[in-house]
Amino acid sequence: MKMQYVLISILIFISLSTFIPHFVSDAHLSHTPHYNGGSNRDGIGKYYPYMALDPEYAAPDEPTKITFSVQDFDGNDVYDIETMVEIYQESTGERVKGFPWTVRDIGDFNLYYVFPNPGGYEIVLSVANDDKMVNHNQLDVPRSILSSISDCNCQRVIFNVSISDSWGLVRNFLLVVSILIPIIVLGLVLGRTYLKNRKEQSGSRMVPEKETLKYVIMLLAIAGGLVHLAIFPEHGSLQIYYSVFLMAAAGAQVAYGILYILINFTAESYSGNNRKFILSQYRKRVALNLFGLIGTSVLIGLYAYSVIVAPPLSPDNKAENIDIAGIMAKSVEILLVGGIIYLMRWEKKRVDEILVSPK
Repeated sequence: MKMQYVLISILIFISLSTFIPHFVSDAHLSHTPHYNGGSNRDGIGKYYPYMALDPEYAAPDEPTKITFSVQDFDGNDVYDIETMVEIYQESTGERVKGFPWTVRDIGDFNLYYVFPNPGGYEIVLSVANDDKMVNHNQLDVPRSILSSISDCNCQRVIFNVSISDSWGLVRNFLLVVSILIPIIVLGLVLGRTYLKNRKEQSGSRMVPEKETLKYVIMLLAIAGGLVHLAIFPEHGSLQIYYSVFLMAAAGAQVAYGILYILINFTAESYSGNNRKFILSQYRKRVALNLFGLIGTSVLIGLYAYSVIVAPPLSPDNKAENIDIAGIMAKSVEILLVGGIIYLMRWEKKRVDEILVSPK
């Protein structure tokens, strides 16, 4: 049993390490880019630039917001910089759009563009050096070597983006399938085990172990974790700390469901006259139920807090909107709390009856 706990802990750690994105900073972007955008890790001169598209999975012939956040290497805002932005089509090398040299009061600014065709594009950000000896309010001539600064008193960085009609849907579909397949297999195995146990118990006089309720609690815990995984791409991109929280919550809920399987369906039930063994089994289940009860209650409380007031580290300092995913997640968690409380009271009563019954 202890080896199973260790293996589960390792799997959860690997999952979190795989899914949580690694960024130096989230800058002042409306979301942390996972696909189109990000940061240039080498910087440009004394600046550290970030870029993001909104929507992140931008499609052709649809308005797209291009957000830039230029900071220094300590993550501080920079002011009074002059920038030029160019967009080149990767397949042809043609410059399809240019935004002339413009003085920015601050390094955070937005531009808007409609990408004409699907495919790859290169967005070139040029930042003038301190003396600002550039072609003010004009565009430089197009270049074959996009990073060249031979005729410009500036620094340049290139961001590669991909525009597609369907990649966002494909990516989300693959994510859902990769999550659902293991859960479906697990459900089939547990369902077969459940039916087998019910069939065996139907011909005996064993006291019912509330097995159906235990399955429900296990499935509710895993369902709550799946909902957090489903909303991770959207909500997790708002702030890097949201990514950590959502993945930790999802991992904890799925781990709780798996531990519930191990303790309740692989361990022996309350049987025999060994008082020490019965109390040991009971304490394990109490500890597991308290973990689920406290953790789930915290998640419900945090959600209630976030929809009333702006949550900590909110990128826009506003309360979260109440959406369908949030309602589903909290409904599942409220049912889970109710089921855990009922089962804890039942097990307490059951153990008391066994311990005081005549041997």
